[in-house]
Amino acid sequence: MPHYSDAIIVGGGPAGASCAIWLARLGLAPLLVEADARLGGLPNDNPFADDWIATLPGVTGQQVGANIARSVEAAGVPVMRGRRAVAVARTDAGFAVTVAAALEGSSDLPTAGSSTNLAAVSSTEVLFGRHLVIASGVRARNLTGAAPGYRWPGVLVGPGSGIVKQDYTGLSVAILGGGDNGFENYAYVKGRGARTVHLYARGVRARPQLLDAVPAADLHVGNYQVDPVARQVDGHSYDLLLVLYGWEPQADFAAALDLRRDERGYIHTDFATARASAQGVYAIGEVANRMHPCVVTSMADGVVAAKAIQTALER
Repeated sequence: MPHYSDAIIVGGGPAGASCAIWLARLGLAPLLVEADARLGGLPNDNPFADDWIATLPGVTGQQVGANIARSVEAAGVPVMRGRRAVAVARTDAGFAVTVAAALEGSSDLPTAGSSTNLAAVSSTEVLFGRHLVIASGVRARNLTGAAPGYRWPGVLVGPGSGIVKQDYTGLSVAILGGGDNGFENYAYVKGRGARTVHLYARGVRARPQLLDAVPAADLHVGNYQVDPVARQVDGHSYDLLLVLYGWEPQADFAAALDLRRDERGYIHTDFATARASAQGVYAIGEVANRMHPCVVTSMADGVVAAKAIQTALER
């Protein structure tokens, strides 16, 4: 009979790491699976000070990610890094999760329901757990109709370190997106030597103080057409496009469980327990959109799920 962990936790960001730490310190046996080579999740892509966290003034997102990894290690949690969940199935005792080696430099692997034969994916193996915790988070939303991980030359998708590393000196830049990220990055790019910066928003959702900082001549509100190959917006050519369309949940591997989701794909959960619509399955952090998304609320989600799993195992 295969060895079963008390819980397989898919995703080593703030939510998944918090859940794993609590389970381990409660005397249970979690297994944490993370597609990236390091734990920490989205904070690893934030080189700026994360001053929204009350106890960590001046600490960058990347330092937050490193602290998460150290906390997991200190709790003695078994971790599989560089392994991506690609499918899950029920067993008599819980769940069988198929994982595969994450492709270097790519966030995408074949998932359940894809045309790729899992047997053809290198280095697959099956893990067994009594409970399943989905903490796989979100990914940056791509241009309409494009695969989540697809990229074009001169097109940056999503906020983070990629935008920080880019040299904008003398470039013409179009920023696509009407939320806080779009307006914040307008100011960032403008302040780093770009020749021109135009912001395109189908609708404006940014805070008023951010909106007020963008001159009317640089802001285009309404429908627009994008040609990423030519790097054009409404026929105007740019050296660089920044796509800041927000986020979407990434839990494709769990499609076979037929979990209840909202119209955007976020997993529905019970507020008191973080349990999803299938017995033994929990969804925490941003993949469930349970509360305002941030590091602190995601970690709280992990605690909720860990305590619910403890209760279930002690029955």
